[in-house]
Amino acid sequence: MDRSNNTHVSDFILTGLTESEEIQLVLFTVFLMIYLISVLGNAGMILIIHLDLQLHTPMYFFLSHLSFLDLSYSTAITPKTLQSLLTSMKHISYISCFTQMFFFVFLGVTECFLLSSMAYDRYVAICNPLHYPVVMSKRLCCFLIFGSYLIGFTNSMINVFFMSRLDFCDSNVIHHFFCDTSPILDLSCTDTRAVEIMIFICAGSALMVSLISISASYLSILATVLKITSTAGKRKAFSTCASHLLGVTIFYGTTIFTYLKPRKSYTLGKDQVASVFYTIVIPMLNPLIYSLRNKEVKNALVRLMQKREGSRQVK
Repeated sequence: MDRSNNTHVSDFILTGLTESEEIQLVLFTVFLMIYLISVLGNAGMILIIHLDLQLHTPMYFFLSHLSFLDLSYSTAITPKTLQSLLTSMKHISYISCFTQMFFFVFLGVTECFLLSSMAYDRYVAICNPLHYPVVMSKRLCCFLIFGSYLIGFTNSMINVFFMSRLDFCDSNVIHHFFCDTSPILDLSCTDTRAVEIMIFICAGSALMVSLISISASYLSILATVLKITSTAGKRKAFSTCASHLLGVTIFYGTTIFTYLKPRKSYTLGKDQVASVFYTIVIPMLNPLIYSLRNKEVKNALVRLMQKREGSRQVK
């Protein structure tokens, strides 16, 4: 097929989640509330960790980056979704669509490896507590963060590069609420098998490597905790990683359900619900999971409020 006769489309049309105007209004209200909570929660978490010196530890260093990723992740998807729900503007330009896809993959893969780094941090804290300050040095923490972003960026660049080489000559209607890979692959009028294999290898390897490293960390943690004789000691050890384990379960559960399967098994309804969960809901849940179950964050917030009240009284 002559590539010159199949020029790239200038824009795409996102069908969204529903055609019913009543349901669209309800979804707009719900998603707007979720997005505002997500922005306030993640921005607040970053601010608290930055302002409170007692939270300047490796765990909260990673957590601040997790909040940044969730904030960016949600912002890459939700505003356009809100616009589509509120107005009849369902068009998205070719460049904007692939830019959204780039940040979606970049931030998602980066979060996978950041969660792995957080699991390793918990492993060192529980299994090797005496050497924790030495092992989890600032240099290592920065290296793990940089590595996470680098892997995410590389994975996303490969994904977008191969996707951008596809031709779209029959339709420009994306049956989704954002520019995800599977619905866009369906639009291509060229053979997509090589691209599908490349994307599956990149996405699958990123998910599996990070998941295996997390599993290895938690198996070591479990083995160490089982050796603790006191019930209080076991409870304290589990409580230090409970929030992270819950966040990992939610994130990987929805991601694996959606992506680690053949593209032909993609179902519009179920996969869209899963997509809503990990693109819009999870960025809101993470700050709640890590703050409501964390006494240190609560105490830091109290200290900051008391400090603010004290400065007002001095004035």
